[in-house]
Amino acid sequence: MSSIAMDASAADGEAMRKRIASKLRWRIVFYCFVLFIVNYLDRVNVGFAATHMNKDLGLSATAYGFGAGVFFLGYIAFEIPSNMMMHKVGARIWIARIMVTWGLISCAMAFIQGETSFYILRFLLGAAEAGFVPGILLYLTYWFPARDRAKATAGFMTATVLSTVIGAPISGWILATVPNWHGLANWQWLFILEGLPAVILGIFTFFYLVDRPQDGRWLDEAERKWLIAELERENREVANTGAHEYGAIFRDPRVWLLTLIYMFNAMAVYGVVLWLPQIVRSIGGLSDIQTGFVTAVPFVFAAIGLVLVARSSDRTGERKWHTALAALFGGLFLAASAVAPTPLVGLMLISAAAFGVWAVLGVFWSLPTQFLTGAAAAAGLAAINGFAQIGGFAGPYLVGWIKDTTQSFTPALLTLAAGPVIAAILCLAIKVKAPAGGRR
Repeated sequence: MSSIAMDASAADGEAMRKRIASKLRWRIVFYCFVLFIVNYLDRVNVGFAATHMNKDLGLSATAYGFGAGVFFLGYIAFEIPSNMMMHKVGARIWIARIMVTWGLISCAMAFIQGETSFYILRFLLGAAEAGFVPGILLYLTYWFPARDRAKATAGFMTATVLSTVIGAPISGWILATVPNWHGLANWQWLFILEGLPAVILGIFTFFYLVDRPQDGRWLDEAERKWLIAELERENREVANTGAHEYGAIFRDPRVWLLTLIYMFNAMAVYGVVLWLPQIVRSIGGLSDIQTGFVTAVPFVFAAIGLVLVARSSDRTGERKWHTALAALFGGLFLAASAVAPTPLVGLMLISAAAFGVWAVLGVFWSLPTQFLTGAAAAAGLAAINGFAQIGGFAGPYLVGWIKDTTQSFTPALLTLAAGPVIAAILCLAIKVKAPAGGRR
């Protein structure tokens, strides 16, 4: 074949890839993004409810921190079984089941009576949500070639921050304006009103999602054939150099190293998310609505970090250094926020920290899919995300315990800041080999 013909063929392939990627972003990523906004809001709205709930129920900072974090113990326990079940029965059925279950439990949070019921329902909420995030991450690998995966993942993960950008003012508005209807306080209505959308969308998801490209009738025949062939080619390459069997993940030290990296970064992510409304409220003089809007500011920067770093990583093909530098950047700025001279400077530094620690989320998930495929990918993504949720438990709990012990958020923020810095150091030790067709 002449060089001219080869160039024309490559140009046609690139045009096909871009056309398909555009369709996938609108049909799959955007929808999953909406689902994740609802998911994340139900996971962290307890941080807003706590500004009233803790007083009504007599919960200490330590008790709240433990209850906020115990969610992740349920998450860890059921993460791998959930993802393996999705790999078996398909995303359409399993994601719909997850959403309806967590929505109902989130609504039930309105009826907690004290520490014990708080702990139980938070644990059950984690068990219900287990598998949603790694399930979607696995689902994206069924549709997106490796070259476009970081941007697709970042598009999905942006919901973790935009849920707060959108949800913080809404939560503040509910707390400030919803009356005590039918004997329920405003924080109880917060759980009910923000839990119902998950149930409704879960039912819709059953009819909307398509499990595999083979069934994607919204792609034309040529697009579907090209995508299936490209994904099969990549899967063969990964299978030749990596792992594709379930048991292989437990023997691969890279899986455990990636788990530690994600765990230490998650300490900062969830420590900030679940305590930021109370940190902002501690400034003094802010109403519920004002607290909601101020709390949203750092997450705007987090969304920018997710998108910009993922685009840079996809453009250059580099993954490891993007992940490590984003984590380091976030950790250092979070540490600086702990000793900020004024609340305004502190908010600016937390915003810069959010840019870094959330940017990790988009690029990081491109690393394990460079050496895991098939059942190993299903179990591996769940294992990494699941076991790493120990950081989601440790971060909020440590903040509560340190706050009760020292009566200050300063040492708590310094403790959280150590997590992303450790993650950055560990990231430099990871070794992965990209598929030959990728630009890694």
